[in-house]
Amino acid sequence: MKRDTPMLVLTGQILAALAVLANAVVYGTDWSVALVTRSVYRDHLDDATVTISAGWGHYYGDKRMPLFGAGGVITAVLTLGLAIATGHLAAAIAAAIALAALLTWLACYVRIAKPINTAQTTAAQTGVIPPNARALQTKWDSILNARVALQTLALTGLLAALILF
Repeated sequence: MKRDTPMLVLTGQILAALAVLANAVVYGTDWSVALVTRSVYRDHLDDATVTISAGWGHYYGDKRMPLFGAGGVITAVLTLGLAIATGHLAAAIAAAIALAALLTWLACYVRIAKPINTAQTTAAQTGVIPPNARALQTKWDSILNARVALQTLALTGLLAALILF
């Protein structure tokens, strides 16, 4: 049973839209790396150049991207909570799917990408290239398609929640 007012519906739609916008930054970044950067690193740069470039990229990305990642997760949680509280079951299911995709993406980042980001950032800052530099980049790249797929699923769920609210 729906327990809403036009203001609550509008609030839910605004939250879903903010979640879409925040996660679109991460989605676009992951797609850009998958479509362009990965091939450049793999096919045209030596290990030291890849490590320095990726390291400085992670240095700035790890400082600037959490705003969008955390903001996207928080607004997705709020969208889900409001959809549940107001009885919008379809919007709640869509938001729950989005949130599950975002949390899975976050787990991949924390467990696999973040340690590599840290190693590459340290290498860029110190100029000491680790002997496993290419293996680190290959491992980082290995989850890129999954990250893109998870962000696609998250954005699809959030857009559905926006429409279904």
